[in-house]
Amino acid sequence: MFENNRLCKLLNIKYPIFQGGMAWIGTAELASAVSNAGGLGIIGAGHMPPDLLRIEIQKTKKWTQKPFGVNIMLMSPFVKEVMQVVLDEKVPVITTGAGNPGEYIPALKEIGSKVIPVVASVALAKRLVRTGVDAVVAEGLESGGHIGEITTMSLVPQIVDAVDVPVIAAGGIGDARGMIAAFALGAVGVQMGTRFVLSTECIAHENYKKMVLKARDRSTVVTGRSTGHPVRVLSNRLTRKFQELEKGGASVAELEELGAGKLNLATHKGDVENGSVMIGQISGMLTEIKPVKQILEDIVSQVDATVNHVKINYK
Repeated sequence: MFENNRLCKLLNIKYPIFQGGMAWIGTAELASAVSNAGGLGIIGAGHMPPDLLRIEIQKTKKWTQKPFGVNIMLMSPFVKEVMQVVLDEKVPVITTGAGNPGEYIPALKEIGSKVIPVVASVALAKRLVRTGVDAVVAEGLESGGHIGEITTMSLVPQIVDAVDVPVIAAGGIGDARGMIAAFALGAVGVQMGTRFVLSTECIAHENYKKMVLKARDRSTVVTGRSTGHPVRVLSNRLTRKFQELEKGGASVAELEELGAGKLNLATHKGDVENGSVMIGQISGMLTEIKPVKQILEDIVSQVDATVNHVKINYK
């Protein structure tokens, strides 16, 4: 079905579907499963120390022979060491966030890696394309975790019009309808994070997954706008405390201290009231946990039916 897809050809993958590089839960288990199923699995490095990242990469290599990636947060205190690890391990695809990967691109290109930054604005996309990146992920504010200020529907076509590299749409995409919409906007692929949280291979705590299953359309909130690093999460005791402090004029240092370690508290320890349950707005449309392979096969199998539905409505 996707033999001529520009992204599939670029990365040698079967389906133009990325798994979002989610910190703490984008591990070798999930990344290898997505790659084996035909998409591009991505290890979320987050603030992971370099020795732990090397272990995750080596496990992924053991569990899949297919291309996979590592998402690197350029604000990580370990970014230089982490970059050295991906160079040593010759990781096929590097996605980046929270910064400009320009200084690392020559070395990554030398080992044959494809570099694909996540962007939330046209200006950033154009600037990073000039550094030689291979594609960009245009991520709308519907996504979970750290977000920008523009919706996917508005952002994707503007970036498509502004750059000449492949554009992958992200934010609010979890089924064939979202995928077809992304294609209609000019994207050549999609990135999904929230949908893969509710997979059997995702190591997120059972409480985390149960809370996502209970989510509705208005269950997510955005915290941290005053810090300059807004984050979309499910509403809970932590978010209410965070919002109370923000309204009271708390300092950035106070707010960052409140948020420190809270993602791990939710994903690994299962405290979904005092921890940070990062998830996207599509959580309200997800109703079951499935194996990764079934998630991908369900989406791909529904593409033709979705296109036919569009044609009927159009006529």
